[in-house]
Amino acid sequence: MFRRLVSPQRRLRRSGLAALVIAIAWIGGFFWYAAGISLRPDDATPETDAIIVLTGGSRRVETGLQLLAERRAALLFVSGVNRGVERADILRIMPGLPAEMVDRIALGYGATDTVGNSIESAHWMRQQGLRSLRLVTANFHMRRSLLEFRHALPEAELVPHPVFPENFKGDDWWRYPGSAALIASEYCKYLAALLRQSLSELFSKRRQAPALLGANPAPTRLMT
Repeated sequence: MFRRLVSPQRRLRRSGLAALVIAIAWIGGFFWYAAGISLRPDDATPETDAIIVLTGGSRRVETGLQLLAERRAALLFVSGVNRGVERADILRIMPGLPAEMVDRIALGYGATDTVGNSIESAHWMRQQGLRSLRLVTANFHMRRSLLEFRHALPEAELVPHPVFPENFKGDDWWRYPGSAALIASEYCKYLAALLRQSLSELFSKRRQAPALLGANPAPTRLMT
């Protein structure tokens, strides 16, 4: 039997159709992602064991300190701090806070990205024996942060607490190229994180399958 040849024109049409489907899916997901960005703070959320702040943007550390002062949690962990920054330096961000608050603040120096934030924070949470956290980061960054934290710390309760950077136009982002580009970048990073976690879980299950088969040998057939 002869293999049917596909003409270059048909291959091109198929490739074009596949690209169109991918583009439509990406655009639809992009608008879903943009619509899910919180535009207003939610002050009705419960207290948690800890507040975790992800550095890298304006108003994040200030918001974490304010929440700590309001006793929304007993401890504050700031992840991704630059080397040389001490707890006393953090307190200077908001003059007037009690000096004794320094003992309720912990700093993490090992994280350089969101994945590192989640791993570093999960390690600290488990060391402290804590079960719930209030996550403080920018509103456009929150969905991806929650994805990473749920993967690194699945046993904990997560309460999102977004901050709202002044230079990010969330209400009508489509009118501002900078805000639109920022959302697109975060959306692509979110998709990459989702793919990475899915592949990691798939490979983990494949590695576990032979071990499970070896631990459960087939039953011996009885002679009749």
